[in-house]
Parts: sequence; C-alpha cells; structure tokens
Amino acid sequence: MALGRAHSVAVSGVDGQIVEIEADIGRGLPAVHLVGLPDTALHESRDRIRAAVTNSGEEWPDSKVILALSPATLPKVGSVYDLALSLSVLDAAKKLPRKLLRETVFLGELALDGRLRTVRGVLPAVLAAKRAGWGTVVVPVRALAEAGLVKGIEVLGADDLSAVIGWLRGELALAVPDVFERADVVTVRDLSEVVGQTDARWAIEVAAAGAHHLMLTGPPGIGKTMLAQRLPGILPPLTEGESLEVTAIHSVAGVLPEDRPLIDMPPFIAPHHSSSVSSLVGGGSGMARPGAVSRAHRGVLFLDECAEIGVKVLEALRTPLEDGEVRIARRDGVARYPARFQLILAANPCPCAPPRDADCVCAPAARRRYLGKLSGPLLDRVDIRVRMQAVATGALIDEVGESTGDVRARVAAARDTAAQRWSEYGWRTNAEVPGPALRQKFRLSRAALAPVERALRKGVITARGADRALRVAWSVADLAGEAMPGPDQVVTALDFRDRGFQ
Repeated sequence: MALGRAHSVAVSGVDGQIVEIEADIGRGLPAVHLVGLPDTALHESRDRIRAAVTNSGEEWPDSKVILALSPATLPKVGSVYDLALSLSVLDAAKKLPRKLLRETVFLGELALDGRLRTVRGVLPAVLAAKRAGWGTVVVPVRALAEAGLVKGIEVLGADDLSAVIGWLRGELALAVPDVFERADVVTVRDLSEVVGQTDARWAIEVAAAGAHHLMLTGPPGIGKTMLAQRLPGILPPLTEGESLEVTAIHSVAGVLPEDRPLIDMPPFIAPHHSSSVSSLVGGGSGMARPGAVSRAHRGVLFLDECAEIGVKVLEALRTPLEDGEVRIARRDGVARYPARFQLILAANPCPCAPPRDADCVCAPAARRRYLGKLSGPLLDRVDIRVRMQAVATGALIDEVGESTGDVRARVAAARDTAAQRWSEYGWRTNAEVPGPALRQKFRLSRAALAPVERALRKGVITARGADRALRVAWSVADLAGEAMPGPDQVVTALDFRDRGFQ
C-alpha cells in the first residue's frame, strides 16, 4: 500500500477552505474511487485525471486507486481539484519529490491532454490559502493575473500538468505574474451631458456623498437612466481591500475579464426588469452563485422600469438592503455573498407615461396600482426620492451642467469627512451608521431634530425613515462643509423622502 498527498481549496460563496487530498494505491482490480462528498463534475474528474496523466508521459497505477478529499463532511464542488488529484496519485506512486508538493496548494482543471484550464473562484481560493498560512500556490496560466493580485504569497502559473511535474522535480521554472498597475485614466460618462434636472443632479450628488439609495420617477426620455449611469463616475475609487472583495465575487460568478482582473472602480449592474429572484439575489443548483446584488457590491445596482419588476423580486431586496449580505441555502451548502450596494430605482409615473401629466389617460386606480408594486417597507429603505420634470426648451440649447470631475471632487471631500468622523467605529459612509448611534452618540441639537419630531407626530415618516433622514442630513452637511447638520439640512433630507410621489 502506498499513500500520496496534495492540497487544494474548496470555495463556498466567497469563503475558501483548504482541502487535503489523499491517494491510496492498493491491491485490487484497476479502478478509481472518489470519496469526500464530490459533486457530479468532481466525480467525472476520475476519467479526466487518468487521461491527463497518461497523455503527459507519466504512468498511471495499474491497480485500485482510492482518492479521499478531507474534510469529508464538506461538499466538494467543481473541477478545481483536478491538478491536486493527479499529483496525489503520482506522489503515492513515488514519482514526485515531496518537498515542494507538501508546501504548495494546487488549483486548476485538467484537459484530457494535460492542459490546465482556469476555474471560477481562483482569487478567493488564493486568499484562503494565504489566510491558512500556505506559502505557494500553483494556478493555470490564464488565471495568473487574477491570482497575482494577492500579496504575501508566491503565485506560479503553469500551462499543463507536465510543467507542474517538471517544476516539482526541479527541472524547470513556472511563470510568475506581472506587476499589476491601476489605470491612471478611467473613462466615465460625463455628468455634464445631462441637461436640466437641477434637483435630480443634486440628489445624485447627495446620494453619492453618503452611499444612499435613490429613486427617480418621471416620464420616459427625461434622463433617469442617464443620471443613474453617471453615478459610478462621481463615486470614489475602491480601496485595495474593497477591490479584492469585489473582484472575488466576480471571479466566483465567472464574469471577471482576463485582461483586466482587478475591479478598482465601483461596479454598475443593471439587470433587466424581467429578471428572476435567483438572478437578482443569487441561486442555482448545487452551490448557489452570486446574483446581481452581490455583483453590485461596493457599487451601484440600477433597476430601471422597477414598476415592471415582479413583486417577489422586489421584496427579495429588503434583506440585503438591511444586512449588506445574502445567505443562500442549496443542496451543497449555504453560500454567503456580500451585498452592500447602492440601489437606484427608476420608474415611470404611470403605464401610459406621457411627457405631461395632464395628458395621462390612466384611471386613478391604474396609476396607484402601477407604483403599488413598490411596497411601503421597500420604499421606506430608499433614502432619496426625486420626481423629475420635463426639460425646458432653453436648457437643451444653452445649459451646460457641471462636469463629473467637479462633482467627484466634492463627493470625495464629503466621503473623506465622513470616513474620518466614523473611523473609530468602523463605518466608512453615512449610510452605514446605525440609528442608535445617530440618536445617542451623535445626537443633533433640539432645533435640528424638531422637523423630524414633527414628521413623526404627523405619521409622515416611520422610525426607520427618521434614521435614514438623519443619515441624509449628515451627507448634506458634509457637502456644505458643516461640522453637524442643522435645521436646514434636516429639512432638506425630509424633503428628499417626500418629493418622489408629489
């Protein structure tokens, strides 16, 4: 009996766990048995690794082979274990030196001819290997740029199984990642292209300054989508930690571009209004994959024509809006994905949506029913609501609004002010500050709180709405350079919550 060992990583959601792969070559008829809760794709690796080993010029054992993946109770999903499985068999057959093999984590799917193919979730797998204290990880060459984003661990890339075997034997060197540099110039859509809509432009700026949720209503062609598309351009770039977090989610989703592996700008995700709950929140068979809310993490989730989206889909947003993450249970386990995004809703005021409200032919009940899909609890989580009006003729010809660069500078200054104020407590934006902290540790003056108390007495806002209005007031104050919100900033914040349906 001969035993071999290699290591890989199991990725669940954006979390990874080291998996030890043991190979036992014993007596019995030639066969390969795989144990340790493998899924269908992993079961099929028995044939892939055998063909890859023989086609790489190595000898496959002519006896019974048992492959065990530990922890045995952890579901194993996908083909990321192929490379480690093949090396554990060669180790059991005493064909490989053990020094490098025992110190390295191996990731990658094998083709029948021994080529290494990339897999989903390379970045979170490398991050998990680093956290577990491993010093070296070998990945497919196509995933080298992505894996190389992780600092503090040696990352090597191989084209095929033969190259990995040669490296383990000390016969050749593997590829190393190039030094990644952020782009100096990022092309964004300029805010100056949006003419008129002074209130909506101001609302976008306040929303960007505090990471607040926003709803835009108005007739078609008035600029709702244009404004939403320009919001990422006025947001600050992602920090290094945020970039890795967002990139890991996109890696697991399989949508990470190979030529630009690091996502260093806030993502902008705009799913179609016919999207399902699974496509929005996440889902799928086996282990759930991230949905639009997670791919929009640290960025913008834009739901155009939100009144056309199904009620169940819209209501599924309530939990991630509050918790900043989604937890999805499926057959192969529970996947956790971050989902701290900035929600932007856009809707027409009614089904016919004429340029002028006076020309509307909808019955009053139809108008109420159209936006009635947006429940009170969901709208209560939207901090800013703006009703956009038709643009005056002169604005199309003469008016030139502020550029994205000018607005971005003010937003960056406001964000820095908020980050410094909340840094002691671990919050980065005004939208993240819990209500109790606003009401107790950072309580405003009695004069500033008076408008909120009047709104509560009249039943105009809920307790949650009062907290959200206070957060918006802090953002308005930050943009104005004020140390604390006063009555004017609080009134502005309350006005933002009411103007959407006036």
